[in-house]
Amino acid sequence: MTKPKEFPLPGATARRVVCSRCGTEFGCGLSKNCWCAEETAKLPMPTGAEDCLCRECLRKAAGAAS
Repeated sequence: MTKPKEFPLPGATARRVVCSRCGTEFGCGLSKNCWCAEETAKLPMPTGAEDCLCRECLRKAAGAAS
């Protein structure tokens, strides 16, 4: 099944990221304009080999952390 892609707001510089947990490809705005800035869940920045998480994995991780 193809997973939906998420893109940053228009005008934002984006990088393509693959979620380090599920493999979904999404866009990262690298700024406060990124979709993740809209999320109420805030987690520490990833360290080591892990990169950003897609919206669904971010929400799951935040639920598990609380």
